[in-house]
Amino acid sequence: MKEAASVSTAAIGDSATGKNPAVRVRFCPSPTGNPHVGLVRTALFNWAYARHNGGTLVFRIEDTDAARDSEESYRQLLDAMRWLGFDWNEGPEVGGPHAPYRQSQRMDVYADVAKRLREAGHAYPCYCTTEELDARREAARAAGRPSGYDGHCRDLTAGQRAAYEAEGRPSILRFRMPDTTLAFDDLVRGPISFDPKDVPDYGIVRANGAPLYTLVNPVDDALMEITHVLRGEDLLSSTPRQIALYAALAEIGVGNGTTPRFGHLPYVMGEGNKKLSKRDPQSSLNLYRERGFLPEGLLNYLALLGWSLAEDRDIFDVDEMVAAFDIDDVNGNPARFDLKKAEHINAEHLRRLAPEEFVKRLVPYLQAPGLLPAEPTAEQLDLLAKVAPLTQERMVVLSEIVTMAGFLFVDPADFAVDPEDAAKVLTADARPVLEASVEALTALPDFTPDPIQAALREALVDGLGIKPKFAFTPLRVAVTGRRVSPPLFESMELLGREETLRRLRAALELLPAS
Repeated sequence: MKEAASVSTAAIGDSATGKNPAVRVRFCPSPTGNPHVGLVRTALFNWAYARHNGGTLVFRIEDTDAARDSEESYRQLLDAMRWLGFDWNEGPEVGGPHAPYRQSQRMDVYADVAKRLREAGHAYPCYCTTEELDARREAARAAGRPSGYDGHCRDLTAGQRAAYEAEGRPSILRFRMPDTTLAFDDLVRGPISFDPKDVPDYGIVRANGAPLYTLVNPVDDALMEITHVLRGEDLLSSTPRQIALYAALAEIGVGNGTTPRFGHLPYVMGEGNKKLSKRDPQSSLNLYRERGFLPEGLLNYLALLGWSLAEDRDIFDVDEMVAAFDIDDVNGNPARFDLKKAEHINAEHLRRLAPEEFVKRLVPYLQAPGLLPAEPTAEQLDLLAKVAPLTQERMVVLSEIVTMAGFLFVDPADFAVDPEDAAKVLTADARPVLEASVEALTALPDFTPDPIQAALREALVDGLGIKPKFAFTPLRVAVTGRRVSPPLFESMELLGREETLRRLRAALELLPAS
């Protein structure tokens, strides 16, 4: 690959100013395993570009690899797209003029195109065995030559083909690459060109007749009239092959005869500045969803991996992104995934939620461990609405509600103090604190935060001469189960006098002797 001074592919033009409703982009994941954040970033940029221009997003499923694809992963993809808030104009569950949108249901289309490419001379059968290919590649490397396919079967005569077939040799179908420099103007990286010696003929159909990604993707792009292909940098090396194939497809009448514009998005880097792999734990979308990242918080952060709304602006919503997004503004440099920054941005979006929406988002995370039933009662929802304002400013992800406020919803018989906090705080020295607290709270006529605080301060700080930090920490652990919790006096009010006193007395029974 080398930089080209002034060359570009034939393309459906990108409007220099304003919106371009003719934009048609596609997001075409394979249903293999769990969705990962790199995939989501690609979906986000395609979706935002389509929405910014008032164009069309085609959601297509690459499920031609039966050995790796699964229906479960397909369902996870659809669920992930819906959870993230993405909509699509054409694709599964929506339909469209180019249906079906699952490649496994389009095999007859690919077989017909492959046949036509061969008949037109753009493709040919290759009978080389794996052993022969490996031997020739090794010889080429030893001689200092390019080690790609050497064109051995490119110009076989009819007799030579017949001889191979008489031997019973299977054959794949290879695309015949042109002997000219292939160039295009990348929307992210600028002009790029490939020397023909670096882009040898390549397979498009397996020996068993199954079409390869190298065929099906360009064919679908041509038939679905895709104008812009926005995808990961790892696919950059396949672009010259696809450009050549688009030209061949136009020649045999497949599609509208145009070639999409390409934009290759920067790598997302993980630990050790290595490309974030879908096998890396931190790349799993499900991980962030289970932890309680908001879709809007996660999308905000992923947008920053290669793009920005403004130099001094990291926090924004998807509507603001859509209004401003242009692929020309994407930075081609690798972007490093920073979990701490992702958490910070998510926390900001948590604080932006309206109180009633915040409560709604919390419910599933309390249901997962059984703290709330499938159908919460009005009383339980009212309690959650009361504790929510005490936690919203303190939380980073929604799942923290379990450790932060689970003590309010747990069955009294199941309440337990965190063992580590109990060992550090509920020592023999805590006995006078808890005893004095029980006495003060039992006699308190008004069990609301201000009177609770006044009574405890009088009993512990003034009466026992203990500093507030040491006075209230044993109370917090005994009542909430942890050293970190919502405000103590408000928590006691929500628990109620009876349950608060029960927990204090239970903690006293667990204390070691003085």
